[in-house]
Amino acid sequence: MVKAAYSRDTTPGTSPRTRILVAGGGYVGMYTAIRLQQKLKSELERGEVEIVVVSTEPYMTYQPFLPEAAAGSISPRHVVVPLRRVLHRCKIVSGEVRSVDHAKRTATFTTLATEEEGAGAIQIGYDELVLAPGSVSRTLPVPGLAEYAIGFKTVEEAIGLRNHVIEQMDIASSTREPALRDAALTFVVVGGGYAGVEALAELEDMARYATRYYHNIKPEDLKWVLVEASNRILPEVGEVMGKYAIRELRARNIDVRLDTRLDSCENRVAVLSDGSRLPTRTVVWTAGVKPAPVLAATDLPLNERGRLKCTAELTVEGVEHAWSAGDAAAVPDVTAEEPGTECAPNAQHAVRQTKVLAENIVASLRGRPLKPYAHKYVGSVASLGLHKGVAHVYGRKLKGYPAWLMHRAYHLSRMPTFNRKARILAEWTLSGLFKREIVSLGSLEHPRAEFELAAGGVPSRPLARRHEDPPVSARERKRGRPPGNRPGAPGVPSGEAPGEDRGRKGPDAPGPVTEEG
Repeated sequence: MVKAAYSRDTTPGTSPRTRILVAGGGYVGMYTAIRLQQKLKSELERGEVEIVVVSTEPYMTYQPFLPEAAAGSISPRHVVVPLRRVLHRCKIVSGEVRSVDHAKRTATFTTLATEEEGAGAIQIGYDELVLAPGSVSRTLPVPGLAEYAIGFKTVEEAIGLRNHVIEQMDIASSTREPALRDAALTFVVVGGGYAGVEALAELEDMARYATRYYHNIKPEDLKWVLVEASNRILPEVGEVMGKYAIRELRARNIDVRLDTRLDSCENRVAVLSDGSRLPTRTVVWTAGVKPAPVLAATDLPLNERGRLKCTAELTVEGVEHAWSAGDAAAVPDVTAEEPGTECAPNAQHAVRQTKVLAENIVASLRGRPLKPYAHKYVGSVASLGLHKGVAHVYGRKLKGYPAWLMHRAYHLSRMPTFNRKARILAEWTLSGLFKREIVSLGSLEHPRAEFELAAGGVPSRPLARRHEDPPVSARERKRGRPPGNRPGAPGVPSGEAPGEDRGRKGPDAPGPVTEEG
């Protein structure tokens, strides 16, 4: 059992081997562990060192490829890297670190089995700590946000959003209610950074392509709105390329609204700070990230933004045997002209920091001096959909096809493992030869629904789809109808429920059954 394996040796020095605990399996956690198992190969074979990786997911998600996965250009299986395959010399624990007591060199975590065991959280001792929990979506107290909005940070959210967009087109194609049709074909994306712009651009490309298979939906029927609180988008690529990106998006009939905030999205109406009210069934929230909450449950020093105070050597400031990098760490930028400047929390720095981080941990174990992390920011690339992009690299500005090609080449080179690189390259090649896939597999989010219905039960709505409809039971209670009499229930024709009026109005009015060509 996991508890028996990890509850022992909760204090350093009680075991002859040195235990390195890596908390997090994202960019920093995975890349650091890969390099540690390479550089400490002999120590690992002799049993002198043990590397334990605790990660909430058994894989690392390469987030720059999420927009292409959402658009169907890449299989979602190929944008994730299984930790157990690449970290074969490490011990992988599928769990979540809840707190860290560095003074005692212990961490508390839970696993998938702790709730079943009923034994509570597990403590693990360590000698060296790499705290790399990454970041989570930064949300604001916007009414209706938690109930209706969709994030775009995980592969599950990306694929769920793809299914949702196609499902909205299916709804618009089959409804007779103009208000429902307009709301279904209105997509609001909040946040003008990488995630928001690339997700919107790729999904708009996909949806526009899909309209050719709907006899009653035209590309101009789709309404895409990008909401950004500042006066520019994609600040990483520079002001000139940011303005070019706005022109490109607006040329595709995408409504880009700068200096605008989302004030509310209750009742499927996006209310913007400029006074606009947009009935919509899709609100995508990509307005920044914040450090993972576990950082606040440690005794390690944090800055005013909740990130770990770190040195240029990637040690946690003021303490020994604690290390960090990436989104969770405030690392001073030694190449910056202004003193006090920190490295931006992006993938470019995170991947490069892991190399120095692993080397410094090995140097510390072997009694050698540490070296500082120094990397001058070289620029950024961003995709604006198929064959379109912007780039600002080494002072040179690129746009259109060359920038898009550079975007793909750069991220393909950064994708871990030759296996994933080859699969992604093969998918890109095939997608150039064949048509896009426009299938919605939203039922995958709740695979037991069909069986529950056949068995006479009431299938529950999956949590990931709360933004679409309220639970069936709540809707039926509102109508005063018992759950067993809903359309599709045993003994009730699926096309029409007893007592329902085909001519009624409202978002739940059934539309004509159409056959798509």
